Amino acid sequence: QVELVVSGGGTVQVGGSLRLSCAAPESIFTTSLMGWFRQAPGQAREFICSITTVARGSREYYVDSVKGRFAISRDNAANTLLLQMNSLKPEDTGVYYCGYFQETGNRRWNTGQGTQVTVSS
Repeated sequence: QVELVVSGGGTVQVGGSLRLSCAAPESIFTTSLMGWFRQAPGQAREFICSITTVARGSREYYVDSVKGRFAISRDNAANTLLLQMNSLKPEDTGVYYCGYFQETGNRRWNTGQGTQVTVSS
């Protein structure tokens, strides 16, 4: 069981910012596509962004709802995935998870613990 440790959630007002961190084992962090997901109350978990490995150029991808407001990045020295969230909206409220894509065997996203983000109006 790979442990992904997320931190940085909290409550912020509309228009505010938060930064989430996700610490991962080096063997996973350096070789895997990494991403962030969120789950709003009463809704299914949704993918929001990803970043490829350094070897593949650290290319970023965002869903339209967060494009231009969120930024995913890698802190390679600390094997930590980051998510800078700006201009937060009430609809960004939810539990945020980080994950890595498992390339071998049962190809799928694996996510770890979540952190609550609440945007209050």
